[in-house]
Amino acid sequence: MEVEGQEVEVDEAYRAAVGEVVAGLETDLAVGLSGAEAVRRRAEEGENRLSAGRGKGALRRFAEQFNNALIYVLLASAVVTALLGEVVDTVVICAVVLVNAFVGYLQEAKAEKALAALAAMAPEEAVAVRDGERVRVPSAELVRGDLVVLGEGDKVPADLRVAEAHRLSVDESALTGESVAVGKDPDASAGEGLGDRRNMAFSGTLVTSGSGTGVVTATGDDTELGKVNRLVGSATAVRTPLTRKIDAFTKAVTVAILVLAVFTFAVGVLRGQDVARMVTTAVALAVGAIPEGLPAIVTVTLAFGVARMAARGAIVRRLPAVETLGGTTVVCTDKTGTLTRNEMTVVAAVAGGESYTLSGGGYDPEGEVRDAHDSPVDAAALPALEAVFLAGAACNDAGLARDGDGVWRIIGDPTEGALLVSAAKAGVPEPPERTGVIPFSSRAQYMATLHADGTVYVKGSAERVMARCADALDAKGQTVPLDRQKVERLASALGGRALRVLAFARALGHEGPLGEEPPPLTFLGLQAMQDPPRPEAVSAVAACRTAGIEVKMITGDNLATARAIGGEIGLGGGEAVSGAALAACPDHELPALAARTSVFARVSPEDKLRLVNALRADAEVVAMTGDGVNDAPALKQADIGVAMGVTGTEVAKESADMILTDDDFATVEAAVEEGRGVFDNIVKFMIWALPANLGLGLLLVAAVILGAELPIEPLQVLWLNMTAVLILGLPFAVEPRDPDVMLRPPRPPTAPLIERPYVLRILLVSLILLAGSYGLFHLEQAQGASLPVARTVVVNVFALTLLTYLFACLSLHRPVLWGGVRRNPWVGVGAVALVAIQLAYTYVPFMNTVFRSAPLTPAHWLHAVAVALLAYGAVELLKLAQRPRPLTPSEPGA
Repeated sequence: MEVEGQEVEVDEAYRAAVGEVVAGLETDLAVGLSGAEAVRRRAEEGENRLSAGRGKGALRRFAEQFNNALIYVLLASAVVTALLGEVVDTVVICAVVLVNAFVGYLQEAKAEKALAALAAMAPEEAVAVRDGERVRVPSAELVRGDLVVLGEGDKVPADLRVAEAHRLSVDESALTGESVAVGKDPDASAGEGLGDRRNMAFSGTLVTSGSGTGVVTATGDDTELGKVNRLVGSATAVRTPLTRKIDAFTKAVTVAILVLAVFTFAVGVLRGQDVARMVTTAVALAVGAIPEGLPAIVTVTLAFGVARMAARGAIVRRLPAVETLGGTTVVCTDKTGTLTRNEMTVVAAVAGGESYTLSGGGYDPEGEVRDAHDSPVDAAALPALEAVFLAGAACNDAGLARDGDGVWRIIGDPTEGALLVSAAKAGVPEPPERTGVIPFSSRAQYMATLHADGTVYVKGSAERVMARCADALDAKGQTVPLDRQKVERLASALGGRALRVLAFARALGHEGPLGEEPPPLTFLGLQAMQDPPRPEAVSAVAACRTAGIEVKMITGDNLATARAIGGEIGLGGGEAVSGAALAACPDHELPALAARTSVFARVSPEDKLRLVNALRADAEVVAMTGDGVNDAPALKQADIGVAMGVTGTEVAKESADMILTDDDFATVEAAVEEGRGVFDNIVKFMIWALPANLGLGLLLVAAVILGAELPIEPLQVLWLNMTAVLILGLPFAVEPRDPDVMLRPPRPPTAPLIERPYVLRILLVSLILLAGSYGLFHLEQAQGASLPVARTVVVNVFALTLLTYLFACLSLHRPVLWGGVRRNPWVGVGAVALVAIQLAYTYVPFMNTVFRSAPLTPAHWLHAVAVALLAYGAVELLKLAQRPRPLTPSEPGA
């Protein structure tokens, strides 16, 4: 828009005077736009809607389950077996692939709805002035230049330059994080931050009190809400550390398998063996070396973690988020509604020169007033104290009532609601009927009310109220000269504690109507309030730090408030910086600033997103908690986004990976604990399962190199991978977490999935399987056993070794044996099920036909059991050798 040859950018309407904005948009504050002009502008600008993205369709989500290197190898193996006429092998391989795909598909979270939720925040209708008349129009039809009328309870339908305000206050917490409703004034000077633009009202925010009008300066995607919408759309849903590590692992395994299969095929052909036979061998090698059970077990383990978290108040929307929490190194948390209650509460009062405190929290009127000696006082017996609370209740437009669940709620401005609650705690009587009012304005910085008994009550900033007072009430209710310096010191001390301070005064016996200014006043005292910290948040922050997790508070509040709240919840050790300093910090210096800072104030959505990216660039695993629209982009960009379920906006919930049903920061600690247990169980499973895959691969390679008969067929390999591995692997999904899980630091994000000591165990068991199975295969044949019998012995060697090795893996540091069954009964169930299914494989004729197995004698079983016990004993001895020695009392950490 242009004004007298100078262009006024829409984004800078807050810097221009109302008249400049009106002229630039070619509108009129009296008659608004004409209906025809509104239609023309809507045709040019489009509707006042936010763009919504499209989620993934069901077919695409199912197809993506096959986008895995190991699955590609299995599908290729199925094609080869089909070409060779091995129908049963082909069917079983395809069944394995489909089962894995369906499990992943059914467990995956629903399609992203964040952008649609943002669009749904816009109100359906708005009141606009068209052709000089107030008309109700669909909010989607608003255009730039429309004059919009705002009233208490309305949602702002677009970004507006405030033109007129009558005690207009807007709750912007969902957009800016500011916990206190912001008073609007068309003539107020505006700062750069959204929370400082008091002459603007932003789309999607809520009018808590008063009324006013505003000129539409931006609609749809051009609004500040639209900018958040674009940030959410541009923020990429990151892959979790577990996903990244398993992807890297599967790619490495795939390459190794293909190289080994090609090598085996080439060696066999060069040795003159039949090409078709070598193709079968290569397929058997590929199928045997691929850990087919890994995707299913990982998914099931995560799913059980989801169930345990739900029981503790955390709903997980995306499965890998369970494990990611366990690896979290930094938690970035919003203040309002997350660390604090998002309920303004009067905690201190000053009257008659004396200081008092108030107990209780939130909007529940249960509590009492206590003196400086912490003794309860009766406000009715202290005239000045009673007058302060009565003034707060009288000079007030809010309401206090219970909802259908019996919970106390505020109707109107939260600050005025806090004054009603403090009056109720003090037990003051209902104020007389109001007969006049001077609405609050940012210029005057006070509000005045006249009542039927002729009393004028005033509340406002201490400076402005004292300027209208010549005297004050003392503790006995007598009028004495006002000690301005003492009041200023008390107000400053309360403000230094990040409390919002209001002053109160009155005039008795006023006659006639209330004019534009109140009469000379008598000073009554002060009330100081805050959005109090959640008690459980303090202990949760301490617990996170004990577990080696840094906690950083990010808020839209001013720096003083943020620093004080940070100190109260245990974040006083680090630096505190403002959003302006954060925005001015170059990208290359931001990771260092983020690392040393614990409290961030006046932070915009863009700053939050930048901060999360800086921490992630510094190899941190970042969890972001929040509840507002302003948190949505960062929630989506973080390694794991955690939204509040009660106070959280739909936008925040749909952008998050996990939702806290109780809005309790302490639940984050519980979720981290569960996440660490889940990761431990996945690693235990991999350490247990991989020797079978490696052993099978080595067994087939050895047979080819030595020119011998294959000790095991592809279909028998699949039997092992999809029965023994799954049946014995499932107990890992419900294995209880170790008791010291929250006493150790987070695992380094760059640490390998399987550390070196456990790689040695995998190699040891793989070599035992290779030697034992290959040796028994030839021993049984040398003693006259048929090929099917020898191969059945090999299959049972692998199955029984997996069974004994399972007990060695229930604890990676100490022997547990039957103790493992006691703490996890599913281990015993799995052991019994495996023995039963292997007996069926060995002795049931139908199974003998399908899998080409054969019955065994007791001697055959003894040989197989001997190899299995050898593997268990060797691992326990290696575990003993690898166990770190106890520290002596003189050593660090002892």
